[in-house]
Amino acid sequence: MLRSFLLYLSEREFPKKLLLRSSLGRRLAARFIAGEELADALGVVRRLADEGFEVTLDYLGESVHEAAAAGEACQVYLRILDRLAAEGLRSHISIKLTQLGLALDEAMTCRHLAAIAERATLHHNFVRIDMESSAHTDATLRAFREVNAPREVLGIVIQSYLYRSEKDVEDLLQTGARIRLCKGAYKEPPEVAFPRKEDVDQNYVRLMQKLLSSGYYHAIATHDPQMIAATKEYARARGLGPECFEFQMLYGIRRRLQRQLLREGFRVRVYVPYGRQWYAYFMRRLAERPANLVFLLRNLFRG
Repeated sequence: MLRSFLLYLSEREFPKKLLLRSSLGRRLAARFIAGEELADALGVVRRLADEGFEVTLDYLGESVHEAAAAGEACQVYLRILDRLAAEGLRSHISIKLTQLGLALDEAMTCRHLAAIAERATLHHNFVRIDMESSAHTDATLRAFREVNAPREVLGIVIQSYLYRSEKDVEDLLQTGARIRLCKGAYKEPPEVAFPRKEDVDQNYVRLMQKLLSSGYYHAIATHDPQMIAATKEYARARGLGPECFEFQMLYGIRRRLQRQLLREGFRVRVYVPYGRQWYAYFMRRLAERPANLVFLLRNLFRG
């Protein structure tokens, strides 16, 4: 019930305006957001790299309503890639295609994505296309295939809560795609997504096994100890070392677990978001694990 309510709030304008304007909202969001400016985020990238983590950087924003805004988002990502290269920082980037105009013009979005992939190629970097709500899944996959950048430059995300994901994984593996597997964080109808957590988890394990058996390098994105344990067990049974895949986790969530995996010798990549459009992302993080809300409020009022 609380998860559904938080996801509902993530799409509403009034609570968004209220939280964005309040110092309380910013203090709460600071747990999950690396700051509002690129300089803030680059500082976090440096710190995490010094600790031994890999990083992927995300400029927050989605569902733009004007072509000019999509063009500006593309320019931001080009500048991010240039800054990472100039400062010698080890970080990939993650992008949402609705931020590049997917809901407005697919052809325009593909041009923006191609420009970003070309810049990433120049800097020997890597771009991951985030998967958004199921309304955009087909268009996102079409754009990924249309741009057809080298697989060491451009990858994509698959969500285990969608019924269609097993078929999508099989199709993508035939092209050698590098996939990040996550559970999914959007509110979806039961017609397209598993409504029960048990079914989402079972599908996650099934897809994880397909990915690790493929011979390609993939990312297992989860904070769930059971999913992590299942991944370790399957990798061990298949004789797959830590160089064959990586775990990915979100900035500010289960930090002790992140460090524990690092100590165990696994590759851990931290997804670091920044920017002023943090509201929807922040609410989805709370919805994924409502206990985060209790944790944040408790620590906030402790000062």
